[in-house]
Amino acid sequence: MLNFILILVILLCVLVAYVLWRFQNRPPEAVTIKALEEKHREMIVGLNDSLNKLTDRLNVTLSEQGKIQGEIIRDTMDSATNQLKNLLNMRLQDIDSKVKESLEEGFKKTNDTFDRVMKQLSTIDEAQKKIDGLTTNIVSFQELLGDKKSRGAFGEVQLESLVRNALPPDAFSMQHTLSNGNRADCVLFLPEPTGSVAIDSKFPLESYRKMLDSSLPPDEVKNAQKQFKLDIKKHIHDIASKYIISNETSDGAVMFIPAEAVFAEIHAYHSDLIEDAMSQRVWLVSPTTLMAVLNTARAVLKDVETRKQVHIIKAELGRLGQEFERFDVRMKKLADNIRQAHEHAQDVHVTSQKISRRFSQIERVELKDDPNALLEFEEEI
Repeated sequence: MLNFILILVILLCVLVAYVLWRFQNRPPEAVTIKALEEKHREMIVGLNDSLNKLTDRLNVTLSEQGKIQGEIIRDTMDSATNQLKNLLNMRLQDIDSKVKESLEEGFKKTNDTFDRVMKQLSTIDEAQKKIDGLTTNIVSFQELLGDKKSRGAFGEVQLESLVRNALPPDAFSMQHTLSNGNRADCVLFLPEPTGSVAIDSKFPLESYRKMLDSSLPPDEVKNAQKQFKLDIKKHIHDIASKYIISNETSDGAVMFIPAEAVFAEIHAYHSDLIEDAMSQRVWLVSPTTLMAVLNTARAVLKDVETRKQVHIIKAELGRLGQEFERFDVRMKKLADNIRQAHEHAQDVHVTSQKISRRFSQIERVELKDDPNALLEFEEEI
């Protein structure tokens, strides 16, 4: 329409020029000045009317074209905005879905790892309870410090009381029969290299009493001392011959003397008996010193049991270490997923800034009339 109006204006101008040319080229006698002026005035009026009409029509046309162009721009902007919104929503939903899946998978693996860790710790706790149970099963030595008269008249009873209160049931045997047919009052079952240790109770009470009886003549006292030494030696040799068996028992045995006074008498005034006992690999003990022996045996047994439990604990700690290695690997994967999610969020932020900047350009009518502009914009996004 605009092109048609321009062509019409050009034709009118050409027509006016042609008429003027014709009048100028007519003979002077045929045209008067007044007629020319009149004709010229009429042509100018007609030309002005035509130009005014053309101007009005041009204004109307331009107004209509402006409305059409505005509607086209608005439609284009709305379409581009909707496309951008849809694209942005799709990418945000995709990122949100991936982040949720990564977090759920990571937390699930973390919970599974902690469950296994708790199970391993429970096993270690059970092993520790076994060690504590072994400790609580061993009675303190306070019961062994009571009055000597309350221990009974016989050394076997006192020996059994001391051993039962000090050691667990599977660590000893009372009235144990050896392979040679001899029966020991007690045998301690200790780990190698010590092995089984026989304990026999001997109490030379009669000769000891006579030896300390001041009412007896000196000769009888001396005879009692000799008899006391003979009795002790006999007990030492009997224990060495009966309860020390190669490849079955330890290379030594224990002679239990129930009375502290008798034990003190031997160590104070009969060192030859101590030497003889040492040569025969027989150790003399009293109730007090037997406590030290049993304490040592208990410590050995506890150490062995602890070593067994330590292997379990080490094994569990090894498995626990493997679980923590898996936990570390999975935590690194989770951290990578979180880092990727953060990078995606940064990309979305950059895209949002570009969209905002593009909208600002559109608002300032800086959008180029270029069909590749939208394509470049989408590539930026």
